Amino acid sequence: MSTVQDLSTPHAGPLPGGEGGRTREITYAEALNEALREEMRRDPAVFVMGEDVAVWGGGGIFGVTRGLVEEFGAERVRDTPISEEAIAAVAVGAAATGSRPVAEIMYVDFIGLAMEPIVNQAAKLRYMFGGKARVPLVIRAQEGAGRGNAAQHSQSLEAWFCHIPGLKVVTPSTPADAKGLLKSAIRDDNPVIFLEHKALYFTKGGVPDGDLTIPLGVADVKRVGSDVTVVGVHTMVGKALQAARQLATEGIELEVIDPRSLVPLDEQAIVESVKKTGRLIVSHEAYTRGGYGSEIISRVVEAAFDYLDAPPVRVCARDVPVPYSAPLETAALPQVEDLVTAARALVHNER
Repeated sequence: MSTVQDLSTPHAGPLPGGEGGRTREITYAEALNEALREEMRRDPAVFVMGEDVAVWGGGGIFGVTRGLVEEFGAERVRDTPISEEAIAAVAVGAAATGSRPVAEIMYVDFIGLAMEPIVNQAAKLRYMFGGKARVPLVIRAQEGAGRGNAAQHSQSLEAWFCHIPGLKVVTPSTPADAKGLLKSAIRDDNPVIFLEHKALYFTKGGVPDGDLTIPLGVADVKRVGSDVTVVGVHTMVGKALQAARQLATEGIELEVIDPRSLVPLDEQAIVESVKKTGRLIVSHEAYTRGGYGSEIISRVVEAAFDYLDAPPVRVCARDVPVPYSAPLETAALPQVEDLVTAARALVHNER
């Protein structure tokens, strides 16, 4: 079964928000578009800016901002020059002076050019002004591999931002999560790095009508299991669900947790799961070395070491630039079979 189908798997519990409305099957990109449109209608301080988001791009390269300029005009949907530093710096200034900008960096790989205003200004202003300043800023960027976009357009760099106090970091894996989390991020008075996986934009899932909001810092158990906890980020949630179905035929039950936001992290949900299963796998497309999976493992070891029946395992990308060649790209990224092998080894104590 394909990853696209896996990511349409319903939540373990009811979706928050949207009470009383119908649930529709829409794409991840459409869900993001709905979130932006609804928040711009709700609050005139919200505006969108970035390369090709308005007139010239027809809604950006994946159509997330399609139709917004026609409804809200060029004052609130602004095409910018090709300068990531300028986009971030202007957005920080706008946020600090009363607006709620949603700034798009086309590829997260380019965000290194904007790190000064993000890391030294956005993340620190509220702290340095004793809480009197607010920086209600969302920076959207796409990350991830699997499309043959090569080394400069395929990285997953969430760990960079998780390291910086003052930034919140969000990584939705389903259309419903994408919409609900983006609406909450826009309403937050702190800077949020909102990372979307490019391979997910055209996946479909159920999204309720209405004002769907999902709080930052609340994980979702996508599948309940008893033998191994798998914490996945972005596409690794779907791959973990595939691995879970395969392993269930062998009597091994995976519990799949999507943290949804990495900062703040729902540590309690992960720890409680590990206390039940006694085993932990963390999985993301980011490089293994220094990846956020290591932080998750550290927190679990500190909080639940005595409950572990085996050392935690990372199933993450190889520490190499992402290859352009399709076979090499596949080899560099964590796959379903890697998760299956790791889970079997943990259950059968084969390490």
